[in-house]
Amino acid sequence: MRGLFLSVLALAGGASAASAQSMRPFSTYRQWHGETSTSARLEFAAGALRLAAGRPAELYRMDVLYDADRYQPLSDFDAARGDVTLGLRTTGNGGLRVVSKGQLRQTASVTFSPRSDLALDVALGAVDGDLELGGLRLTSLELEAGASRATVRFSQPNAARCRDAVLSSGAAELTVLGLGNSRCDRIAFEGGVGRVTLDFGGAWTSSSRVSVKMALGAVALRLPRQVGVRLTLDKFLATFDPQGLVRRGNAYLSPGYDHAARHLDIDITTAVGGVTIDWLK
Repeated sequence: MRGLFLSVLALAGGASAASAQSMRPFSTYRQWHGETSTSARLEFAAGALRLAAGRPAELYRMDVLYDADRYQPLSDFDAARGDVTLGLRTTGNGGLRVVSKGQLRQTASVTFSPRSDLALDVALGAVDGDLELGGLRLTSLELEAGASRATVRFSQPNAARCRDAVLSSGAAELTVLGLGNSRCDRIAFEGGVGRVTLDFGGAWTSSSRVSVKMALGAVALRLPRQVGVRLTLDKFLATFDPQGLVRRGNAYLSPGYDHAARHLDIDITTAVGGVTIDWLK
């Protein structure tokens, strides 16, 4: 019996060591050669992702540590079109792992040059994501967060004018901070189950229209006092406390909306859950 027990321990230890050895590093980058615009597609299936502005002399860079038995890195650049695809994609291989969670912690760091206009398309699977978009020249954003827990930040004003930001989530928790710095003319969010926090702080230089659709979950709005806010709400079983807003017809307006130099117009459709408002200082 003791021999059998020791054999089982040896097999488990061998499986753990073999799995640990399958974690591999991968790096890719391209120097900036005067490109004025870049279209980037980022796919990350599982793990922890950090995205930010990088070195001006590098058009993009990605450094990952990944499970080579289940995932493969993506790195494809089309110089003629200025398109790049980066990330980690599953190989479709499954099976039981006898390893600790820490051993299989995939990580990725992705950066883009602040010199080039960037149209960014991000697809996340089961990911802990931290996307710092401040400092980039972002012209458009598409973000699909499947079962992710992600934070998107605009910690400083966008260096370019953004046409639109389209955000979606399945069963996810998404926090977007500093949308006043995004300079996006249109912002749209559509969610299934979970929670979304939209923080509209920042240096407002133009007006913006926002559409929020949430099937089942919570919507938290953090609103700025320096712009005129107009909110319309189509709710079924959702709760809503319009604190600081005054009802006019089917809309809720902030005091002085009509005379504000810049406006934030928000349309919300939600079925079950709640909508909360906090005013930023």
